[in-house]
Amino acid sequence: MSILKEVKQLGQQIWLDNLSRSLLRQGTLADMLAQGVCGVTSNPAIFQKAFSSDPLYADDIAALKAQGKTAAEIYETLAIADVQAACDICRAEFDAANGSSGFVSLEVSPALAHDTAGTVAEAKRLHAAIARPNAMIKIPATEAGIAAVRELIQAGININVTLLFSHNQTQRACAAYWGGIAARAEAGLPVHQIHMVASFFISRIDAAVDDSLPEALRGKTAIALAKTAYRDWQRSLNAHAELLQSHYAHPPRLLWASTGVKNPAYPATLYIDELIGEHTVNTVPDATLNAFISQGTARATLSENVDAAAEVLAQVQAAGVDLDALATRLQADGLKQFEDAFAKLLAALD
Repeated sequence: MSILKEVKQLGQQIWLDNLSRSLLRQGTLADMLAQGVCGVTSNPAIFQKAFSSDPLYADDIAALKAQGKTAAEIYETLAIADVQAACDICRAEFDAANGSSGFVSLEVSPALAHDTAGTVAEAKRLHAAIARPNAMIKIPATEAGIAAVRELIQAGININVTLLFSHNQTQRACAAYWGGIAARAEAGLPVHQIHMVASFFISRIDAAVDDSLPEALRGKTAIALAKTAYRDWQRSLNAHAELLQSHYAHPPRLLWASTGVKNPAYPATLYIDELIGEHTVNTVPDATLNAFISQGTARATLSENVDAAAEVLAQVQAAGVDLDALATRLQADGLKQFEDAFAKLLAALD
């Protein structure tokens, strides 16, 4: 059994944090699924890299330009086609898991991050254009984005809430999910087919705080936040037991994102080895995935040493780190990164 399938048996899904024509057409994604990968995530930075480096896009870009398409129209045409193809490759996984695995995420435009109505409209349009049951629409966890999540869940659309960096942001995202599920159930509509993942970013946290911490605490903040967030998530399920049982609803799952280490002194598999737990997802870039396959450890680690993780966070805050303020800054930085990647992508297509 591959280590990815061992992780799957422990209740965690490993998704690939990458998407390109070569991955789709050369059989690479299909091979990864056979090894135990369970889904795919994308973002503007991933598509910007793919369009600029993968030669399989050249003919389609030229044809779309010849049709007079704008850069934004070219991007959307290519991205939707890739997500549809990835959904089709992942469909067997989706069907085998009764609709709880095999998802592919596409993000709304970064320009809509602070526009609730615009986010809702674009998410519905993208959902209809992709027309696959295993598509997830990715929405940043801004105030406007969280409001959009509730409305979109109520509309029956699978959502990936992204750019979460704190317990407070994660709890608000999950509350929006439960609010949408409750409203949909109250209206007599089915909820058993709706899923949401809450993407909590890991390595960016340590990269931001390590230099301000004593050496004994470096490389520990993000994992401590994840472990305590998972503990709180487990406790929250009791509050929604009626929805879960009477309407066959699914709890939102925590997804660990940004799990490639940014500090080369840390083990390449640090943010996979230490974050394995039931009903979670870890979305992993290619290099980190390959490192985990060759040298990772499959063990249910998320529930280990949780009290020690809480003590780490207390020490981090005692060292002068305001974790909520840090989360706000990192979310803004993440939005800027996606905006820049999207602008660069459009400029190149133009």
